[in-house]
Amino acid sequence: MQKKISSLPFKGTAEQEQKLREVIAENKHDKSLLMSVMQQAQDIYGYLPMEVQEMIAEGMDVPLEKVYGVATFYAQFSLSPKGEYNISVCLGTACYVKGSGDIFNKLSEKLGIGADECTPDGRYSLTACRCIGACGLAPVLTVNEEVYGRLTVDDVDGILEKYGK
Repeated sequence: MQKKISSLPFKGTAEQEQKLREVIAENKHDKSLLMSVMQQAQDIYGYLPMEVQEMIAEGMDVPLEKVYGVATFYAQFSLSPKGEYNISVCLGTACYVKGSGDIFNKLSEKLGIGADECTPDGRYSLTACRCIGACGLAPVLTVNEEVYGRLTVDDVDGILEKYGK
């Protein structure tokens, strides 16, 4: 699954930029620390927008293509912001055969966003994941750290209502 780059405007703060510049300064002597710098940058910003990738590439003196390649290769990195409520639907085999694809599609329709996107107000983001290890509860979705299992499409509205939608 290809990662999507966010279409939302970048809203980094001066404090976040200062923290990132400190991380880069501490690590720029060793290009093998690129992934560590990227992890710390994602901790600071919540995701890796192109503006942050450019700062990392410049500061670490590595090509932007390398930073982007790492960001898109490893599942731990996100190119789009996460909402206040990050909804993740398991599309692993056990969940998928029990209808998680339909649940994902219903959420996408209700929220007006697709995979790896965030609503313009920053409240909700939607991701698809592969197996969260709760196959006995299939199909499963999480909202932040809360797990919902044995779902049907009819459960979507009630779950969204709990989070103000």
